[in-house]
Amino acid sequence: MATFEVRSARPEDRETVLAFCAHTWEWGDYIAEAWDAWLGDQQGRLLVAASDGRAVGLLHLRMLNEYEAWLEGLRVDPAYRRQGVATALHQAALAEAMRLGARTVRLLTEASNSAAIALARKSRMHEIGSFFPFQAPPLPELPQRLASLPRPEPARVEDLEEIIDYLNVSNIFPLTGGLYYSGFIAYSISDRLLKAKINAGEIYLLRRWERLDGLMMVEQREGRHGKYLFIGYIDGTTADTIGQLAYVLRHLTAQRNLEAVRAHVPDLLMVRDTFAGAEYQVADSPYVTYERTLT
Repeated sequence: MATFEVRSARPEDRETVLAFCAHTWEWGDYIAEAWDAWLGDQQGRLLVAASDGRAVGLLHLRMLNEYEAWLEGLRVDPAYRRQGVATALHQAALAEAMRLGARTVRLLTEASNSAAIALARKSRMHEIGSFFPFQAPPLPELPQRLASLPRPEPARVEDLEEIIDYLNVSNIFPLTGGLYYSGFIAYSISDRLLKAKINAGEIYLLRRWERLDGLMMVEQREGRHGKYLFIGYIDGTTADTIGQLAYVLRHLTAQRNLEAVRAHVPDLLMVRDTFAGAEYQVADSPYVTYERTLT
């Protein structure tokens, strides 16, 4: 069994790391695209496990803000697996997160990744939410039955307290861990995040009978397959509300001339079935988010 040390990554580690990450998935890996930003991250830290000076493992600690830390990009050279490399990287990252002042640390993994889940549990993390990625093509025209219904409108700053009150009694909010997903990174839905999203025009509210009946938090993104509308949180009082929002999102995608709408749909049967009924397709396997409170 090899001996190794955990240290900060160096520029000269790049090619070694990319070599053992080359076949992470059938299409490769995103580490090459992230490397420069992670290496230069002044708020977080890019860690490697090194054996005889050679990098054999990788993990990035991202500080989302002064209190929330995020673990991502855990990779281990196949020749060094089952030797404690991943555990050592995890423990070093947790210690660094505490040193940087984080109160909470989280990570995301596929529900089928038993090794990553075992490692998270070993690090005293617990599951706080899960989702399925769904996607759908643009919809130029809404179904006739929805055309005459009230439309979601962008939230205003003065709506903040009403949004907070709505989330506080929501059945969906606590089951998602109270998280907003920006791509594959989860943020606590705080008043600060809500204000930022409102100011960016990225929260839409649906009102019925003079009360808030549903909301969605969106952002426009660009990836390997073009520009798309992304939904990182959606909530509704009823399945009909969520269904209407799901169709409206497809219509909004068409209005913005985007390629698709993608949504991280909470792993709740009612919500999943509603998105399927709005002609969305499950794009991938489910994902789970794990969390640990640091003291």
